[in-house]
Amino acid sequence: MSNNPSNPPEPEDKSLTPIVRPQSYSEKLVNALSDNILPKETVPETQRFAALSPEQKEQLEQIEKRALIQFTGMLDELESALGMLRMGHHFGWKVLYLIHSKKTIRKYEEILDIKIRDIFPDEGPSAERSIGLEIAKRFSNFWKVVSGETEMTKEDKENRRKIE
Repeated sequence: MSNNPSNPPEPEDKSLTPIVRPQSYSEKLVNALSDNILPKETVPETQRFAALSPEQKEQLEQIEKRALIQFTGMLDELESALGMLRMGHHFGWKVLYLIHSKKTIRKYEEILDIKIRDIFPDEGPSAERSIGLEIAKRFSNFWKVVSGETEMTKEDKENRRKIE
């Protein structure tokens, strides 16, 4: 392991190593213009993964099992609902409301037979990576941002689903 500050230490768990791909020109441009709204990285990468208790793991498994057995409908909706279920503890329900419409959240909650605000924290350990949450925090009312009542710039609208 190198002591060079430009080379961060490798994580103990190799599965937590981020996958890095080359950025497109538009991504580079958005990143350059977004310096004033990017989330502040205060949680180390190794702590961005929610450590679930055995009870939480069992709860997720039971919700998933019930949904897989009982669901009828379009398979892509079930897949998306299960993805939301798996991301919830890591990002929190506020980020989920920023990346999905209220209608979509209700649909996924119905598929999973849950209320995300009852299961997930408002902000999980990876929530600070959400540009949309950072944008929402700049305004006084989170729910007005979610419902679209707050006027946002075009750039903010485009970045609200992005994570860093």
